[in-house]
Amino acid sequence: MSTKSAPFDELDRKIVAALIENGRASFAEIGTAVGLSPTAVKRRVDRLRENNVITGFSATVRPAALGWLTEAYVEVYCDSAAPPRRLAEVVRNHPEIAAAMTVTGGADALLHVRATDVEHFEEVLERIRTEPFIRKTISYMVLSHLLPDSPEAGARRPSDRPVAQPADHARDRPHPQKRAANQR
Repeated sequence: MSTKSAPFDELDRKIVAALIENGRASFAEIGTAVGLSPTAVKRRVDRLRENNVITGFSATVRPAALGWLTEAYVEVYCDSAAPPRRLAEVVRNHPEIAAAMTVTGGADALLHVRATDVEHFEEVLERIRTEPFIRKTISYMVLSHLLPDSPEAGARRPSDRPVAQPADHARDRPHPQKRAANQR
């Protein structure tokens, strides 16, 4: 890995946007869209990967197609002796947890849980609650997605929808993307 990173310019932003739109696009297709040769696009993509701007490529899968029909967010409240690394160990043992993060506010962590049905979700919640350092949980079942074309709802950005541009103060930072395996 390189120790010095090259600047992230407008062409890099366009290449990243094209890859977010379609991770299977060829270097030639991206080059046509951004005005570069396929070789120049490849060099830039290689540099973006080397600098950890692009961290990987994956498929977006609609969870319902795999049988994951129930979705919830769970606030987790821990005893004061529970460090984040211990909570991370626990959540890795539950394949139903699509995402987990520590948060500010009253809760210590927020879990995004997917299950086959309500009974399965209840069983997952019971397993999570057996951890000795978890004091309580509060669950929020997802009824519907208000932005049905969002990655969280299992959709890929439609090609006719313009890619959002970052605000001027954030222009040099790429838009954060969720892991596709966790998207619905």
